[in-house]
Amino acid sequence: MNVQIFGTQKSQDTKKALRFFKERGVKPQFVDLSGGKTAPGELKRFVQKAGLSGLIEKDGRAYEASGLEYLRISDDALLERLLETPALLKQPLIRSGATATVGWDEALWKDLYAASKGA
Repeated sequence: MNVQIFGTQKSQDTKKALRFFKERGVKPQFVDLSGGKTAPGELKRFVQKAGLSGLIEKDGRAYEASGLEYLRISDDALLERLLETPALLKQPLIRSGATATVGWDEALWKDLYAASKGA
């Protein structure tokens, strides 16, 4: 099973996701979003799954400080802002094959793991 986890070291849900897969003997590839810009193509895969607004962590301090609630910007500008400020993203972003999940989704991760064991 090949799993990529996109997130930051500060995100508790990202830490829990890493632990979830490691406990099941899966060594995930961790992509630290705070270490620099992520490729726009990577983020667009998650946009296709959850929509652009579905990637935004609206309960976080970064969202409040960004003023995005009041701004009217194009999707391209919003995508660029998400790439520059990973704290605005719901974390973790997880990709395994063609499946992409946004945020904490343990039920789906269990299904992915079970499917990989049955294959």
